[in-house]
Amino acid sequence: MEQKIGHYSFIGGVIIAVVLGLVPVATLGTSAAWLTSLLVVLGLIVGFINVTGKETKEFMLVAVVLMLAAFVGNGSQTLGGVQIIGPYLSGVFTQVLAFVIPATIVVGLKDIWVLGQNPE
Repeated sequence: MEQKIGHYSFIGGVIIAVVLGLVPVATLGTSAAWLTSLLVVLGLIVGFINVTGKETKEFMLVAVVLMLAAFVGNGSQTLGGVQIIGPYLSGVFTQVLAFVIPATIVVGLKDIWVLGQNPE
């Protein structure tokens, strides 16, 4: 049952992130804040339930690459500069980050906890 919750949280988070990124925030009004908050909660659920032991390193690597592209490479602004589809790409990228960053924090903390429990 837990596995299904994690799976559906991941699928739902990705779908909400893409749709929320494609729809202009002005048309959503206050719903945008609620949907972004839902993305954060779904990211937390995915981090707690969906990413397990052997997947941790791969997940963390991909998440770090996304975050580096976002902040160091200024990914959202760079994508926003693309003609016609730029604002949509930037929006989707930003919303995917809102989903992935909470999951990354949870998975990182879980991994630190496991490392602290196994003295070698």
